Amino acid sequence: MPACNLPESPRQPGTPRSPEPPDWSAAREGLREAMTLAGWPPDAVQDAELALCELYVNAWKHGGSPAPVVVVVVLADRTLRVSVSDDSPELPEERPCSDPYEVSGRGLHLVRNLTHRFGTAPRKAGKSIWFELDAAA
Repeated sequence: MPACNLPESPRQPGTPRSPEPPDWSAAREGLREAMTLAGWPPDAVQDAELALCELYVNAWKHGGSPAPVVVVVVLADRTLRVSVSDDSPELPEERPCSDPYEVSGRGLHLVRNLTHRFGTAPRKAGKSIWFELDAAA
């Protein structure tokens, strides 16, 4: 996936957003490293990377966050939990996926199909959207 650049300075309310999403390579590399160290298979790492990308770009595009905050945790039961936070309190809605040729609108469907669970958690300023993957026994 192409690397994207952060805007020169954080976006002020009412100013246009950068036309490209911020660079998410550090988040992707952190996710890959945590999963590899925990012994996850490459196909699970790829699924998690794609789900992270969807949430990250959505936080930038719909949540108005110039640099979404990503937290990656491998829990003691070997469950991976990834959360992406943005500044918008508006919760995402999964849209009906009727036209397979639509340019957008299928991100949450992808996340649902690539992960075991996903959801949202309100925060003082904005929200977090998270997903979990369970390690194979």
